[in-house]
Amino acid sequence: MNRLKKLLLVSGLLVSWAGTAQASDIVIGVPDWSSATVTAHMLGALLEDEFDLDVDLEEGTNEAIFAAMDTGTEDIHPEVWLPNHTALNAEYVIRRKSVVMSPKGVPARQGICVTRATRELGIQSVTDLADPEKAALFDTDGNGKGEIWIGAPDWSSTRIERIRAQSYGYDQTMDLLEADEEVAVTAIDAAMAADKPLVFFCYEPHHTFELHDIVFLDEPAYDPRKWTVLTPDQDPAWLEKSSAGVAWPPSFFHINYSAKLAKERPDVAAFLDAIRLDVDTVSEMTYALIVERRDPDDFAAEWIAQNKDRISGWRNAAKQ
Repeated sequence: MNRLKKLLLVSGLLVSWAGTAQASDIVIGVPDWSSATVTAHMLGALLEDEFDLDVDLEEGTNEAIFAAMDTGTEDIHPEVWLPNHTALNAEYVIRRKSVVMSPKGVPARQGICVTRATRELGIQSVTDLADPEKAALFDTDGNGKGEIWIGAPDWSSTRIERIRAQSYGYDQTMDLLEADEEVAVTAIDAAMAADKPLVFFCYEPHHTFELHDIVFLDEPAYDPRKWTVLTPDQDPAWLEKSSAGVAWPPSFFHINYSAKLAKERPDVAAFLDAIRLDVDTVSEMTYALIVERRDPDDFAAEWIAQNKDRISGWRNAAKQ
């Protein structure tokens, strides 16, 4: 073998070894909302601590994370919300069976929020937003219509909030704003500081409830007969054919993971199934990382050290 071939062979082996050494054992997808970011960091720390795994976090949209779990290039989605991600669950969990949903969901709440001071101005129900005079309270650009943030552009809930705005009629009296959550939270903080009327899509758990005095607007109770939500994939005329003029149904978020992970590491899958978070825990984590700007790794290590009994319970449940 000549010297050039030897060099190429050695180089190829080194690249191969380097790629193997750098490959993570587990890849957690991180969608772009605050509680999911927190949950992803906590799961990563738990799996590293419990199983001595190398965990990587990779940002992506919900669609991208589900597709990656389908192909096995990513392993975990930390927060799959229902009913928001019903269509993705139906495709990958039920039809393809390439993704598994953990059985233990965390109760959550979604809707439209205002500051308590705004509610005292007479904005008590979502239906009030369809009143042009009341909607004008939220007009900051002088065009005669109010403004309401309905979510980030790639959130499933944002599409549903557009349907709900149409169903309630305030799509005619309010400009429906889509922006990244960080931009929206900054605007919320500014409005609170200036004591300005404010209305926006909200979900709980979220650190904003810890920071400010905000409340959900009243809505008619959820009625499945009045909740018809289509996606663009189901019908190009999804908005016109959808209707949701009632409150959100009871909401939960679950950890989802790839069927590949369940097959190759059933012990990890069983542990994920046993994890039981709650609203207070996620709110505490979110507040620490987003508001207090704690280092995610430091906070996760501290939380694990303070919750050994709880984690031991998950560990024991996973072995049953």
